[in-house]
Amino acid sequence: MIIKKFTAKTEKEALDSAKRELGESVVVMNVKDVKAKGLFSFLKPHMVEVTVALEEESEKYTAAVSAINNVIASSQTKEVQQTPVQEPVPVKENNVSKESSAIEEKLDSLQSLLEQQLQKPEEDKEVKEEKEEKKEEETEIDKFMKLLHNTMLDNEVDEKYAKDIIDEIEQINKPNMPFDYALANIYQKMILKFGMPSSIAPAQNGIKMVFFIGPTGVGKTTTIAKIASNFRVDQKKKVALLTADTYRIAAAEQLRTYANILEVPFRIIYTVEEIEKAMEDFKGYDYILVDTAGHSHQNTTQKESMGNLIHSVDDKVEKEVYLVLSATTKYRDLISIADSYKEMADYKLIFTKLDETTTLGNLLNLRLYTNADMSYVTYGQNVPDDIEEFNPQSTVKQLLGGKH
Repeated sequence: MIIKKFTAKTEKEALDSAKRELGESVVVMNVKDVKAKGLFSFLKPHMVEVTVALEEESEKYTAAVSAINNVIASSQTKEVQQTPVQEPVPVKENNVSKESSAIEEKLDSLQSLLEQQLQKPEEDKEVKEEKEEKKEEETEIDKFMKLLHNTMLDNEVDEKYAKDIIDEIEQINKPNMPFDYALANIYQKMILKFGMPSSIAPAQNGIKMVFFIGPTGVGKTTTIAKIASNFRVDQKKKVALLTADTYRIAAAEQLRTYANILEVPFRIIYTVEEIEKAMEDFKGYDYILVDTAGHSHQNTTQKESMGNLIHSVDDKVEKEVYLVLSATTKYRDLISIADSYKEMADYKLIFTKLDETTTLGNLLNLRLYTNADMSYVTYGQNVPDDIEEFNPQSTVKQLLGGKH
């Protein structure tokens, strides 16, 4: 695995540099602002540092990593012997806390540890260990993998997906593999499973019509207001707000209030003809954001009506559909909701109420179940704040026991 840093004025420029040098298959592992140093640092431009990873299969690199890992493994064997991981048995709360703390500590220092491994010169040093010591280390690695597996389950990652991830890593396990190497591989593979976020982008030509679908009570209307505010205030775009939620007067009035505050047009639509009229009236705009009514997955008539509304703009404007879900909803219910809305249109995923849960496993579960792109997450009611693009690095770190 190749780990390398690239620094530029923006994250995109740094990532482009990484792709030019290492190829399109690089994985972003960390992004941070770089503070200028020196007496006149305040005159220097803001810089962004992006750390990327790339799997490397050449014999030369594999030999180098192997030699480095053997050196690290010898030093970590002492640490393992001092703090052995216990077999799964009923444990006291303080023991669980110690194990979680150990995981967090390793996650927090993962970046520097990986870089240190690659910066060390290749050493032709033979590490001699007795057979019993090798067996003991293999056992500790197995226990470490079980600990990561259980940590994912504690974060409500579905058993099937957690097992698949651990199995993938165990297939590339090497003798005497250090814990940090195994952790780095899991970290990278989970980021790849999430993929890069796909947020709302301008249409190539004309307006972009964006539909927000999802059950009632997940925060669709507030999420639309946050996105509209970002477009209107921060990006200076022309935005119009529509609602097709004619079942809940309060939802329509709430969106109308946001529209008045943002000084953007608002309209309630009841038919396909009315949405076509709105497209004509707002053809000079950048975005038309459409709120829709939540419905029961058993309500066939309502599903057909909403599907017809969404597809009425096909071949007329560029459109995107976003399924808004609460991170607090049970996984079984999320599957039912996802299947129901999949019958209407392909969608991307927005997760709300991250501030109301301590586990984020459902984000990975739904991403893998639907294969839909992740887009935004929200974590509060404040408009226009409390929303951001989905961050795979931060989420994976939490799923593996680290802190946000």
